[in-house]
Amino acid sequence: MRAGSLDRVIEIQRRTTGLDHYGTPVEAWTTFATMRAQLLKNATDDREGARGHTTDAVLTLRMYYFASLSLNDRLLYEEKHFEITGITEIGRRVGMDVTCQRVGA
Repeated sequence: MRAGSLDRVIEIQRRTTGLDHYGTPVEAWTTFATMRAQLLKNATDDREGARGHTTDAVLTLRMYYFASLSLNDRLLYEEKHFEITGITEIGRRVGMDVTCQRVGA
């Protein structure tokens, strides 16, 4: 993996719990890390589901190995949120390919 090909900036966000003004627990997403990545694949997935016909944006990004990344985290890329659906390790902790799907509309 060449550093020059990592031409995109992504933020890794993790779900946290805080308190609002009344002391009620509130879940929020906070930025855990900011990394550089390479966009390998940008596709759309058309399918028929329980909600009818849907079109999902699917990305595959390559980045340096990040040990604490999990499927519970999400990515922020170009001001859009993406849920992580797959993580593939490259080599022995050299890098990783992360497949993610767009969250929301």
